[in-house]
Amino acid sequence: FRLRVEANRSCSPTSSPSCAFIGVSFNCLYAGRTTSKSMLNLQSRHARSVTAKALRSSTVALIGHKSRWSAPGLPPCPHFRHFSGTPSQEAAERNTSVDLSWMQRHAPDSTNYLSLMLNAKVYDVCRATDLSYAPKLSETTENQCYLKREDQQPVFSFKLRGAYNKIINLTQEERSKGICACSAGNHAQGVAYSAAALGVSAKIFMPRVTPQIKVDAVRNYSKGFSEVVLIGDNYDEAYAACQECMEKEGRVLVHPFNDPHVIAGQGTIAQEILSQTTKQNVDVVFCCIGGGGLSTGVGMYLKCVRPSIKVIGVEAADAPSMKASLEAGKVVELASVGLFADGAAVRKVGDETFRLAQMVLDEVITVSTDEICGAIKAGFVDTRVVLEPAGSLAIAGMVKYAKENKLKDKTLVAVTSGANMDFDRLRFVSERADTSESLISVTIPERAGAFIELYKNIYPRNVTEFSYRISGDPANIFLSFQPSSTEDKEIVLENLKGAGFDPKDLSANELAKTHGRHLIGGRAPAKMTEEEVLFSFEFPERPGSLLRFLEALPAEFNVSLFHYRSHGADVGRVLTALQVPAKLRPQLREYLDLLKSKGFSWTEETNNEVYESFLLEPVDYNTSGRSRPRRPPPLMF
Repeated sequence: FRLRVEANRSCSPTSSPSCAFIGVSFNCLYAGRTTSKSMLNLQSRHARSVTAKALRSSTVALIGHKSRWSAPGLPPCPHFRHFSGTPSQEAAERNTSVDLSWMQRHAPDSTNYLSLMLNAKVYDVCRATDLSYAPKLSETTENQCYLKREDQQPVFSFKLRGAYNKIINLTQEERSKGICACSAGNHAQGVAYSAAALGVSAKIFMPRVTPQIKVDAVRNYSKGFSEVVLIGDNYDEAYAACQECMEKEGRVLVHPFNDPHVIAGQGTIAQEILSQTTKQNVDVVFCCIGGGGLSTGVGMYLKCVRPSIKVIGVEAADAPSMKASLEAGKVVELASVGLFADGAAVRKVGDETFRLAQMVLDEVITVSTDEICGAIKAGFVDTRVVLEPAGSLAIAGMVKYAKENKLKDKTLVAVTSGANMDFDRLRFVSERADTSESLISVTIPERAGAFIELYKNIYPRNVTEFSYRISGDPANIFLSFQPSSTEDKEIVLENLKGAGFDPKDLSANELAKTHGRHLIGGRAPAKMTEEEVLFSFEFPERPGSLLRFLEALPAEFNVSLFHYRSHGADVGRVLTALQVPAKLRPQLREYLDLLKSKGFSWTEETNNEVYESFLLEPVDYNTSGRSRPRRPPPLMF
């Protein structure tokens, strides 16, 4: 026998609100067939004994508190669902079944949180966001991947759920005193939006270094109900000012994560995930972790209802506050955190979120900056939405977890928690998003023809970057290319090694990727730049364009500078210095005319001040008082 209990406020017009009815359905399984006995209505005086018996059973379905009433002769509450026990309802029932054995063993007080989540009043301002199938991610990971689109909220992040649920549950006296919050990002916007919706006075403290775009967003949502206070040079100083305001004015703090109502508000995401996946058995759900409110809220609901679902928290590798705390068995405060995923850059998680994380998180993993950028790109490919770094953490974690654990044909859900991206960051994201790109350094002999020989050891693979400046024999070059796989990359490296180019893999070298690739070469010795001319070229960015450019280069010309970087535009740009003896100037003209006929355009940059200041070695003044040229006269056309 299986006993299911369903809570419903169904009473006659004369009954008091405390007179709740509980519907109990006994389903008997016999010989593979399911039959349903009649629904039994038990008044509230019997509810305690019936509920106690139900809680001792293996499975109970909790639909939760109902805000609408139904009376005899009137239509029933639309939220009330009777369990008929028919096979067609099995999937829906499965997603609302509470596993009491897990709750009793792992989280004795989980019923309190479950009640808060079932009674959360977030839908006054929030929407039930889409659970979007991600076809490209599914193909890449060989699993069924879904994105829970919290970027669809009015403030473009999940933070609105927790902030509103906290404020709506304040007493009238607490609301009259006003609220305060400290945040430099999405929580501030959620508080401002919620305060305006409820007509509550709010003071929101933000560090002075907060980007203006975020300050303006908070002010736009406030509708005159919130005051933005810019104070302090960092979050800690702004939070100290927030606490001082609480003490002086008696305002109520709306904490971004360490509050039961905030956690419960975020937990409503899990309810939606289960209601949207009645045809699938969800295997793993991924949530980003900053302070832990989202992951513990979602985790608590899922573990109470479907403990078989794994809940994986994802942190940035340079801000692993929850992972460090779980490993230490206590809350750990990090000395510093990286700020790229600023929406999840928290040095210290909350004591309550840490307590819950110990119960409900199966694992916490970390992802690198490059993996986050790759996840932003992957999210854009499947949704055409540019997620913020913290908002794409769950996608990065999902891809990494599926690969490391060799998952296949599983149903995976990633909560895309926000899309408040600073536009200025897109250049960096684009630079680092292509995880298929491999950055290497090679050495080549300073002789004509070495460039094309090097390139032919890589072709037909796409070369996306090429940086070189003459400095001595042999020369050092930064080079990026796109192998089809890890095995293909190893083949290229072996080929280059066999050809004597001494390749070094720099794909994991942060200094090389952030700075080194832009600083390569510098000023060349004066004696090595005689008869040098500098040109910039533009050409249609098509496969093989760079190869055609190098093949057309006369073997007699020595390349003394070469810089190329693919930015995904329709036009490729190359900066090249060529050493051309005076007698070969006509041949250079022929080469330039040939390039022009193939769609290349060129500009001579030999007199450009940047060339003189940064790419040529200065020449000392002579003793006669007259200075000799810092370089030979340019070959002007």
